[in-house]
Amino acid sequence: MRIKDLVRQLFPMTPLTGDLGAADLAVLERYADPNVLLTAGVNRITSVIATASNNHQGQDRAIEWIAAAEAAVELYAGHPAVAFADLAAEVATEVRLLRAVQAELAVHAVEREKAYRWVDPCQLARSLPGVADIGGPALVAAIGDPARFPTGKQFRSFTGLTPRASETGDTDRKGQPMSKAGSTLLRTTLIRAADHARKLDPQLARIYHVQMVERGKDHLGANCVVAANLAERFWAVMNRGMPYVICDTDGRPVDPTEAKAIIAEQWTIPPEVRARRRSKKMGKAPSKCSRHM
Repeated sequence: MRIKDLVRQLFPMTPLTGDLGAADLAVLERYADPNVLLTAGVNRITSVIATASNNHQGQDRAIEWIAAAEAAVELYAGHPAVAFADLAAEVATEVRLLRAVQAELAVHAVEREKAYRWVDPCQLARSLPGVADIGGPALVAAIGDPARFPTGKQFRSFTGLTPRASETGDTDRKGQPMSKAGSTLLRTTLIRAADHARKLDPQLARIYHVQMVERGKDHLGANCVVAANLAERFWAVMNRGMPYVICDTDGRPVDPTEAKAIIAEQWTIPPEVRARRRSKKMGKAPSKCSRHM
């Protein structure tokens, strides 16, 4: 964010609209000054970008940078208050600091991977849809020995993704906010994984669809329900020692291509429903799930 903020001062029409990539850092480390960038020219910038991105990007991206530099020079018109050189030097420093941090984190990532492979040699956690390289070790570290939870529902309660109990006398009120019990990292990892998993697994896509279309939940509320189901499935995978298998809603194993086709055909949320769920929350208090994230 710091680098992006500095770049906006140098390039009001900044080409940094997404995540910072290796090619962007390579350009900024040497050519953050718009005047220097223009002097380098399209061919030179194309070469820098192609090398840094392993040829995934090239001239088109270079042209975007050149256009941003031209717009900046034209806008500021050489005004002495605009310290291009000083800002560019600060950007270069921030890029070097970022590279240093990345190098340090890479060492920790190697050690974390070794520890994860020791306790989950078959990478069972990563067999779940939506659980990536970081999510797998995080889930395994949180669950420990899966046998300490007699059932998947008990592990689900441990994650804090179950409704808070509220009983008074003979009354048991439903629809309570999440309990938020257990590890915040565990709960956050499951919620993030669920948002990807529902796009890969027809059964989870159906759960999300029911919550959005039939139960009237917004995206976050529906995703919390998917995350709770994903938690139980994670427990089952670790407890049984068998990898996760994606199936259709009839329990038939399907490959990733067929799974996505089923989701697109049967469990895609209609645009009007998604829009209605968004508009329903405008001007009102956050949903119960969002208040307890």
